Amino acid sequence: MYSYALLEKNCYYLVKEKEEDTITLIKINFETDSCVHVSKYDETTLLEWRKKADPIFDILELLDDDKVKEWQVVYKDNLGTYNYEEEDDD
Repeated sequence: MYSYALLEKNCYYLVKEKEEDTITLIKINFETDSCVHVSKYDETTLLEWRKKADPIFDILELLDDDKVKEWQVVYKDNLGTYNYEEEDDD
């Protein structure tokens, strides 16, 4: 079992917080003595604080800079898919 204390600031990771969870991409934004501020990426970005002692079931991968750049292009392209407004037909 891992914890958030192992993760480095400004790095992107593929993790499973619990064994039954799906794989999640996270980024550690900054840290305090006892907590880290985390961005979780899905259809939208969720920002949250986690204790450094909070468990992580598995850290699958630390993404290198090239993989992060590739992912950012795909993520930004897909944001438009979820952010649309319905037009009135009046």
